[in-house]
Amino acid sequence: MQNLSALQRLRDSTRVPAPQERDPGSIPGAEAIGAFRELHDSRRLNVAFQPIIDFRGRQFLGFEGLVRGPADSPLHSPAQLFSLANAAGLAMPFEALCREVVATQFAQRKLPGLLFLNASITGLADPGFSGAKTADLLGHLGLPIRNIVIELTENQYVNDFRTLREVLDIYRRQGYRIAVDDLGEGFSNLRIWSEVRPDFVKIDRHFISGIANDNLKFQLVRAMHEIAESNDVHLVAEGIETERELAAVRDLGIAYGQGFLVARPDPAPPLQPPESILKLIQRCSVVVFPRIANPRIGSATVKELLTTVTPLHPECDNDVVFSRFEQNPDLIALPVVDGEWRPIGMVNRYSLVDRFARPFRRELFGRRSCTLFMDDMPLVVDEATSIQDVSQKLSQSAHHHMFDGFVVTSKGRYLGIGSSHALMARITDLQIRAARYANPLTQLPGNVPIHEHLERLLAMEAAFVACYCDLDNFKPYNDTYGYRRGDDLIQMLGNLLVEACDSRIDFVGHIGGDDFMLLLQSHDWAERLSLIMRGFDERLPGLLDRAHIEAGGYGGEDRKGHPVFHALPSLSMGCVVIEPGTVSTHHEVAAAVGDAKKQAKKVAGSFIFVERRKHGPDHRRDNVCTTQAKEGLGET
Repeated sequence: MQNLSALQRLRDSTRVPAPQERDPGSIPGAEAIGAFRELHDSRRLNVAFQPIIDFRGRQFLGFEGLVRGPADSPLHSPAQLFSLANAAGLAMPFEALCREVVATQFAQRKLPGLLFLNASITGLADPGFSGAKTADLLGHLGLPIRNIVIELTENQYVNDFRTLREVLDIYRRQGYRIAVDDLGEGFSNLRIWSEVRPDFVKIDRHFISGIANDNLKFQLVRAMHEIAESNDVHLVAEGIETERELAAVRDLGIAYGQGFLVARPDPAPPLQPPESILKLIQRCSVVVFPRIANPRIGSATVKELLTTVTPLHPECDNDVVFSRFEQNPDLIALPVVDGEWRPIGMVNRYSLVDRFARPFRRELFGRRSCTLFMDDMPLVVDEATSIQDVSQKLSQSAHHHMFDGFVVTSKGRYLGIGSSHALMARITDLQIRAARYANPLTQLPGNVPIHEHLERLLAMEAAFVACYCDLDNFKPYNDTYGYRRGDDLIQMLGNLLVEACDSRIDFVGHIGGDDFMLLLQSHDWAERLSLIMRGFDERLPGLLDRAHIEAGGYGGEDRKGHPVFHALPSLSMGCVVIEPGTVSTHHEVAAAVGDAKKQAKKVAGSFIFVERRKHGPDHRRDNVCTTQAKEGLGET
């Protein structure tokens, strides 16, 4: 009786949107409803099964059963079928028919793995589903209940989640597993995940489509994966249609995938993944993730710099203020507030001490109000003001505000004070952190993304080539032409590297200054490096004066002031070919490419030095490839 009560409460608390709510003007006519009734009574339903692949197991996890009406008829669409079932008052019986047909054909075709069986929330309230009828059918078909995954579809409004959990517990006790479909499609869907705690969650195809190029989608799916991992939930990425989408999903660590690239829905689907898909999964190339947004100064607020200081009131005299400063040597200024705690001024330590240092001034003014010597126009900012905006206000305000600092308020009422020193320190810290994620000059990934991608390559045992690119004679060029032209030279090199690499699998990072890092997986990496060298020598003259080109360099002074002649800038590239298993950490790679770069810089002019790492405990170079841009890449 308790089970029946929970089922009834779930049915009463769940509402299917009427057709006109989803699409006004789409109310089915009597003829369409009659055609549906005839189809329902004759059981003329077709089933297509779409495989769900297990990326790690290299096999199918199972199949989702998809019901279709007769081909080439208005009733072929499943959306139309379920809409008409609702209009005809046959929603629950039609779902029962679908379950029976899907399970029967799944068993007849002897499909391996799990069967994902679509069910609405209302369908769960069917006593025949939760009771012996469905269990007997599965037993007759030889399908263990533990192999059935009830996939909840998002087409209904749930008001009573407590009852939903009670009903799902009925199914779980029988051995069914639960999946939530189309994660991210709606807010109620997200709540169902948190309330239901399913075994499987399917990510809506919207977030998978274009994930390899869309940073926002990538970050959202990564967050979903992290939540799922921490709660022991299995994710299924729906809508995989391209090789890049498959690679991105695989590299994120999502275990299962579904989509047209893997296999289209078919009445007689393959029992094993196609060889072409297995090759894609096993391919060693590690996809380059979309650019991760770096920390922004503008997102930090002045509340981070807040220091709580008990304020002064107008009735406080200057002797009290002087005592406060004596007791707190680190205090530079004290705020003054009115009866409603609204800032009205700021008393500066050095201004007060200077006045009191003069003869008889303390005796004359010590008992006077602190408002006598206060600055009645302090810099006041709200707690939500960005650090960047406060910095700009400080630079444009009166000079003494730089020493006094500023008052922080909330809705006009005093909260505390902030110092210019803390503000500058925070801005510097944010700039350093931002530069680690993306170089401010080229906007290429900085040290943190470089290390992250390198660790992914090593963890997946991918074969790749690490290249350290460095400009020779850059400082003399910068001194001769100025920092602006120096920036142009660095940007020219950065653009050249990006143009020559395959953005799908080749990573271009900017370590800092004139140093860049390439992590190449392209099979034609040697040709790409030669292209970079030739491109550099071709573009360099556009950044030089004719006289310096003709002379082959320009004059300058060494650190002791002696005249010297500096050669024109050139490009040195130290590269190491990394085979799986030859290195274990990014520190080893960094040391190896650093040594290779030193070898490249020993040769005058643009030069590539390539070291090949050999297997075994001794990782010294096996052979060396060197090149000058004009000669092309060759081995020695």
